[in-house]
Amino acid sequence: MKTRAAILSEFELPRPYATSRPLSIEEIELEEPSYGEVLVRVESAGVCHSDLSTIDGILTKPVPIVLGHEAAGVVERIGPGVTTVNAGDKVVFSFVPTCGKCTPCASGKPALCEPGNRANLAADLLRGVRRFRRNGETVGHHLGVSGFSEYTVAAEESLIRVPDDVPMEIAAVFGCAALTGLGAVIHAARVLPGTSVAIFGAGGVGLMTLLGAQLVAATPIIVVDPVESKRKKALELGASAALDPTNVDPVQAILELTGGAGVDYAFEVSGVARAFEQAASAIAAGGLMVAVGIPRRSDGAQISPAMLVLRDRTLRGAFMSSAVPRRDIPRYVALWKAGKLPVEKLVSGTVGLEGLNEAMDALASGTSLRTMVCPHVMAAR
Repeated sequence: MKTRAAILSEFELPRPYATSRPLSIEEIELEEPSYGEVLVRVESAGVCHSDLSTIDGILTKPVPIVLGHEAAGVVERIGPGVTTVNAGDKVVFSFVPTCGKCTPCASGKPALCEPGNRANLAADLLRGVRRFRRNGETVGHHLGVSGFSEYTVAAEESLIRVPDDVPMEIAAVFGCAALTGLGAVIHAARVLPGTSVAIFGAGGVGLMTLLGAQLVAATPIIVVDPVESKRKKALELGASAALDPTNVDPVQAILELTGGAGVDYAFEVSGVARAFEQAASAIAAGGLMVAVGIPRRSDGAQISPAMLVLRDRTLRGAFMSSAVPRRDIPRYVALWKAGKLPVEKLVSGTVGLEGLNEAMDALASGTSLRTMVCPHVMAAR
């Protein structure tokens, strides 16, 4: 069958992307699903920093590749051997397909699934194949999802069913922003009620971290971001304070806001090395800093071991925030339905595939939070 898709063929094209057009919208071939695979009509996909980081060459994959990894859609057809979804089901994609058999999966750490991450690095589906073709040549799958396409084929293990009454624009956010931001608070840090939190970075994932901190009744919740509109949104969503790191020393300001102690938990969500250093310095004695944002591999940060040892501080990374997608996505959706997670407040607008390059510019400049792509819409609305 044919599908229109957004294809990245070259890294590090200059901004603005509206001019350089790193994503080309093309009609390509999509093969039918084989064993263990599912054909999905993509209804909504979020424009996320991991897609932007791929365009910028921070996260490299084999190219050409169909981007998009935070998505939701409706099952069109299933291949042989598929048992967990059926045609007509609404599904959210998980950006790490999990085999369920390797040591990390068996240890309750499916985000570290060895076959799943190996396939993601190769731009393949879980079973080592590709279903996109352009002019006879294969085109890669982004993190087993490729949500910037009208239709995609995914491994059954990449899909989680959601209730029929969940709007697709909302469901898609649970595939990355919610999974990562909420998981950072609930699973990676296990934040306790009444404890203090600082969040460095107020993009989609950072604001989901804020919602997670509110969910577990943390207080105060301090957000640090240089973009005024993001600070305003953080305050609107319930942050106790929002700091501009270009005007104040955020570490000193956090110490003042916490009576000189520092916060119990800090989350670095921006992927900026300087923010990593500041987050580590902002935690109290016995505190925990969780690194969620992904910087360039060449970036380094200066952290004194004495700062950790003498103050009993802990630093840890959190890939996919220690989430278990098949367990967590239905739970988070249920919390949204109960009115406890207003994720709709993070959605900045909707575009069709043709508006993707401009949406990447908006994300890079900080003027948007979560632009949602509707692949079957021909123009922005």
